[in-house]
Amino acid sequence: MTDAARLADVVVIGAGQAGLAAGYHLRRAGVDFVILDAGQAPGGAWQHVWPSLRLFSPAQYSSLPGRMMPIPADGGCPDAAHVVAYLTDYEQRYRLPIVRPAAVRAVRRAGPRLAVDSSAGTWHARVVVSATGTWWRPYVPHYPGIRDFRGEQLHTAGYRGPEPFHGRRVLVVGGGNSAAQILAELSQVAQTTWATLRPPRLLPDEIDGRALFDLATRRHQATLAGQNAESIGDLGDIVAVPSVREARDRGVLKAEPMFSRIAPDGVAWADGSTAACDVIVWCTGFRPALAHLAPLRLRGPGGAIGTDGTRALAEPRLHLLGYGDWTGPASATLIGAGRTARQLAAEITAQL
Repeated sequence: MTDAARLADVVVIGAGQAGLAAGYHLRRAGVDFVILDAGQAPGGAWQHVWPSLRLFSPAQYSSLPGRMMPIPADGGCPDAAHVVAYLTDYEQRYRLPIVRPAAVRAVRRAGPRLAVDSSAGTWHARVVVSATGTWWRPYVPHYPGIRDFRGEQLHTAGYRGPEPFHGRRVLVVGGGNSAAQILAELSQVAQTTWATLRPPRLLPDEIDGRALFDLATRRHQATLAGQNAESIGDLGDIVAVPSVREARDRGVLKAEPMFSRIAPDGVAWADGSTAACDVIVWCTGFRPALAHLAPLRLRGPGGAIGTDGTRALAEPRLHLLGYGDWTGPASATLIGAGRTARQLAAEITAQL
């Protein structure tokens, strides 16, 4: 196929949960579109997470538009494999026009259209939706001595389970959900230490992803109205999924304050105390994967891309979906991506 033949009204970059939700609503709106996905198989980032990772919500509150996620056999919150199977079925059920593998290298201006350069060729689109997520940009903060550490270091993105850490001394860094879930299972096979910037706070047991999404939506609406609203951070930081509650009951969810430097055989605090460790697991989050948008030169102070809803302020032919609250309330979650995608499709339809 020649470049001239690769024309589409809309090109969606990424076939994870946000890209699939966008595809569903664009198809319902009758828009001509294609989804380019860098992966070899369906499932987005979910096919790369550690197997025991659990969603924060039951299946009925973790679904994309049009298709309810089946309830797992154990009746609990879905694990990673369950989500991958659901996303695979979803894209097949709706016969979404996905091209893979098609790793997008750059989005650039090309007259009245945007050119999307990928490993599978170049598409020219009237509108581009970037839905690449954050998994591909793990963040590790710099601490003095980090390059001198003689043990093993890995990020959440590289964690696959507790088996390699039996009997070892493991330091888990970070105060979020991933840190708590990983610490919970590592503490059963290894000697663990937990370091956080501030004391970790578990949400009440009855709070799950559905409640968090509703709170994020109310906060977003209040912000638009110029009002103050309760923040998720006011309630706590960590959802008490079953494995975390079990670890809490065992008394292992006790965190040390953040260390000040890393030594060859461990870490040290400003007061002179130290902790030896063989492994450091950095559960320190991710950054938006937006390198493909560099030719558009959209980043402002601090590296952020200004948006009005999902639409880039400095390039109205570009929309961003699924990167967090700045691209729609809870848009980095399954249920949040679906709801934001509905509004995105309506805006794109009017734009075209």
